[in-house]
Amino acid sequence: MDTWQEHWQEVKQSGSLHFEAVQRTRDGRDIPVDIIANYFELDGKEFHCAIVRDISHRKRTEIALQQSEERFELAMRASTDGIFDWNLKTQEIYFSPGWKKMLGYQDAELENDFSVWERLTKREQQAESWRILNEHLQGKRDRYEMEFQMLHKNGHWVDILSRASAIFGKDGVPVRVVGTHVDITERKRAEAERKNLQAQLQQAQKMEAIGQLAGGIAHDFNNILGAILGYAEMVQEDSPEGSRVRDDIDQVVIASHRAKELVKQILAFSRQTKANRIKLQPEVIIKEAVKMLRSSLPTTIDIRQNVDQDVGIILVDPVQIHQILANLTTNAFHAMEETGGTITISLKRKELTATEVISEPDVQPGPFVQISVGDTGPGIAPEIREKIFDPYFTTKAVDKGTGMGLAIIHGIAKNYGGFVSCQSQPGEGAEFHVYLPLVADPALVENASVSSGLTQPGNERILLIDDEEILAEMGKSMLERLGYRVTIRTNSIEALNTFQTRPDQFDLVITDQTMPGMTGLDLARRMLQIRPRMPIILCTGFSNLISEDKARIYGIKGFAMKPLAKKDLGNLIRKVLEEMQ
Repeated sequence: MDTWQEHWQEVKQSGSLHFEAVQRTRDGRDIPVDIIANYFELDGKEFHCAIVRDISHRKRTEIALQQSEERFELAMRASTDGIFDWNLKTQEIYFSPGWKKMLGYQDAELENDFSVWERLTKREQQAESWRILNEHLQGKRDRYEMEFQMLHKNGHWVDILSRASAIFGKDGVPVRVVGTHVDITERKRAEAERKNLQAQLQQAQKMEAIGQLAGGIAHDFNNILGAILGYAEMVQEDSPEGSRVRDDIDQVVIASHRAKELVKQILAFSRQTKANRIKLQPEVIIKEAVKMLRSSLPTTIDIRQNVDQDVGIILVDPVQIHQILANLTTNAFHAMEETGGTITISLKRKELTATEVISEPDVQPGPFVQISVGDTGPGIAPEIREKIFDPYFTTKAVDKGTGMGLAIIHGIAKNYGGFVSCQSQPGEGAEFHVYLPLVADPALVENASVSSGLTQPGNERILLIDDEEILAEMGKSMLERLGYRVTIRTNSIEALNTFQTRPDQFDLVITDQTMPGMTGLDLARRMLQIRPRMPIILCTGFSNLISEDKARIYGIKGFAMKPLAKKDLGNLIRKVLEEMQ
């Protein structure tokens, strides 16, 4: 009652008053009411007039709205997704705390203004976003949906999936756009990784198929090459020094040896052979490699050499040096294929300090050879240069590269205790440097080129088995020139029968590995059951089933890869026979 007295006094003073109060009903319920009270005097009398309205429904609605807003605010703060609400009439926009946190900001650090989205969204993606949104607002799309990137506070890009729907007024005009932002950076990274793994799997399957094909080609080609090399060497022996025929056949022998090395490179590329490390002078193998590479490049590409002499000795597989130069020059050629240009191949000795190899944790400072291949092409962009040594990364067309060349070079150099570096700027060409450590002890240096010298003769009895008749006949002629007495068989079953009949009539067996009916390995095992100390040499053009180590486990004393030069075969025979004495 006192409260009402205060209100009436206030009404009297001001003339009118609008306020809310609680009124008890006849049934004892308290209800909220809205009161408009007025005071006036009439004929000297005071009058109070009031209009009282029950506002229970309005109060319940206000409480529900307040609770809804509180729940909305809590949801905005708890949600990891970003939420935005854009009023198209007033152009006011609201970004939730989660929207801002997604980009690394606290709620108070970013204002709720549309310019924030424009400032942080990648500029080249904004036009597409506007196009999709306008199509939605025009009714051409059910909703707005797009992926784009926004700049994080720390400077990196965040992949965003944005979805939104417009709210239309009664007149069909859009009045609001409400939507979400979801951080899909990890999902995009996982998708990229999955695609990369799929590409690697496909590439691995291709390489496996290439490897199988290379193995088959190597076997058949080495057999053919063996006949060419063997007969050429015999013609070489019969031709007088200085004659026209001798000069010509010398080139056939040299070409045959190069073809032999080419097969090794194919097998090495398809990972079908192990690295055979020898000590050699790199300038010799580099000059030979350049001769082979020059014929494979068009006349629009000029090759220049800057090869220092006596740079030192390295312990490497010469086939892998060929592979390094082949991959680097191929990359250089592809960079200049349309315009032409110059490839510069250089070799020099370089002393690397601890400071110069600080970025290569597995490399020790000291003397190195530096093999460099440079080109005058368009160069490599910095963002691409960081990825060029990654497996399967390539900027070439599908039919121009696998993305494995530089990764293979990097792996070869690392296995030798070296490394690869690249210097390039857009528009200024590129230059790759391969660093390989020099060996401290240069003794026993081997020549990687075609060797010559005397072949040790003999007079022992040899059983020679090869299912290729031309190779069997050629081998017989070659060995007879060395003084041996040779019996040939072109069938492994017949050879076993011959040996069973007269096992003591032979001092040595030379057998091919891949033959119909019975492999060379099985034939050798049966012969050794008959005569355990029988010296056997196993030859193969290529086989996945046998290696030198495996052959030795089965008691085979010699192992050779076709094609065999006369000198190599003769020396191997003497070595095996002398070990048995």
